[in-house]
Amino acid sequence: MKVCVAQPEYSTDYSRSDELFEKQLALFEQCDSSMDLIVFPESCDIPCLAKTKEAAEKSVKKYNQRLLEIASATAKRCNALLFVNARSETETGSRNTTYAFNRNGEIAGKYYKQHLTPGEVSVMKLDGDYSFEFSEPTVIEIEGIRFGFLICYDAYFYEAFPNLARQNLDVIIACSHQRSDTHEALKIMSQFLAYNTNTYVIRSSVSMDVNSNIGGASMVVAPTGEVLCHMESHIGLSTAEIDVHKKYYKPAGFGNPDAAHYEYIEKGRRPWKYRPSGSAIVRPDDIMPYPRFCAHRGFNTIAPENSMPAFGAAVAMGAEEIEFDLWVTKDGEIVSCHDKKLDRVSTGTGNIYDYTYEELLSFDFGIKYGKKFKGLKILKFEDILKKLSCHTIMNIHIKTVDNQCEYDPDALRKIIALIDKYDCRKYVYFTSGNDNLLRLARRMAPDICRCVGAGDAPRELVDRAIRYDCKKIQLFKGKFDQEMIDRAHENGIICNVFWSDDEDEAREYLAMGIDTILTNDYNLISRIAENATVL
Repeated sequence: MKVCVAQPEYSTDYSRSDELFEKQLALFEQCDSSMDLIVFPESCDIPCLAKTKEAAEKSVKKYNQRLLEIASATAKRCNALLFVNARSETETGSRNTTYAFNRNGEIAGKYYKQHLTPGEVSVMKLDGDYSFEFSEPTVIEIEGIRFGFLICYDAYFYEAFPNLARQNLDVIIACSHQRSDTHEALKIMSQFLAYNTNTYVIRSSVSMDVNSNIGGASMVVAPTGEVLCHMESHIGLSTAEIDVHKKYYKPAGFGNPDAAHYEYIEKGRRPWKYRPSGSAIVRPDDIMPYPRFCAHRGFNTIAPENSMPAFGAAVAMGAEEIEFDLWVTKDGEIVSCHDKKLDRVSTGTGNIYDYTYEELLSFDFGIKYGKKFKGLKILKFEDILKKLSCHTIMNIHIKTVDNQCEYDPDALRKIIALIDKYDCRKYVYFTSGNDNLLRLARRMAPDICRCVGAGDAPRELVDRAIRYDCKKIQLFKGKFDQEMIDRAHENGIICNVFWSDDEDEAREYLAMGIDTILTNDYNLISRIAENATVL
């Protein structure tokens, strides 16, 4: 099979858009019937740098339809499979899309970019909601050839490569627009991709300048890592002959049959050593939508509060947030319990912080809730992170002996270290009514969101949030009004309310503009979510 990669000229001068679009179309015209597979780069309908959303949309409006028509005609004229990247419109907005055309010039499938750059989200406002949902890698099979896809930034996320390899692909189409890495770096990354997925990688990008050693690097790489063609910064077309069904198998250890590299790796994979990932991962706190319903002390109407059964039940039912309380034991362990006194929730008596962790383990934290929970032990903060890191947002209420005391920096340092150990920093925020603790948290971990709790001054929550640069406040039932909510929102501050277990009351809170409702009955209160956005 003869494959062809195109590398058009690119410019940061937007005024050259018409000129460079026509030059790009000329490359389509240069394709001929000797070619079986043709690949063009990312954003072919934006031929020059568009610094604003308006400029990008102007280009798309002017060039997109014509580009796709030319691509279709080229595939049909050359009797070739053709891949080109441009915008597509969906019900939820514009998407960065690779189009696959069959030999008849028909669209055989589409691939949507999975890792949008910050600029694509914040400046270009492309639709990216789909990228936060679990999905299998896109595979388009044409003529018995299994095609996988990456678009530019996608190629940097090496953790996705094993999942691509599992699809038994023959070719990975990599439409790119890389403008900063060197030719050598791009070659290494493409070789790494090909070798780790046992596929041919066909990469098409744009030339920044014929004398540049960055960007460009359109190439074809075999499963062995051999580079069959490499355009560096040349402008035009380049071809290579490949056998898409030819794989690379290597010795897979003493006495084992030959295997693809990824098959060899799978035998020893230890996912417990990696960052949290997979289908259960939710959006981090800064982009998780509102309104939210926070399972207060877990789903504590069906299981003991601040217990793993309560937290697990809430998360399994889809709780956007869980809330729990942390105390420091006498020997410095971080444990979860609401009351400072043990009497209500356990067989122990006295203050929780007067016991070591080992001493606390002698008490039963389930029997007072019900016989079925007999034997539950006090829960460590690390136990919560170990099971639920990145599976929900965690509203962490850090408890102090009284609201005016200084908090132990070493204890807060340990809490932060545990959060980092389980890669959960983007999924937590600290809640406290203690202003001293809020100041300490701002100094020690300024990037971890802080929420001002009522403490001794519930009516001063907004002023305190502004004073301590907190992004959230936690209003206390009966001690807030509409004016406080409005003022908080005017200052970009999110409003939680503690608490509601009544559907009508919860609806009233949402109508007032409350962003997150803490509830003891997540199942009951979360039912109003479908209607929440229209209130």
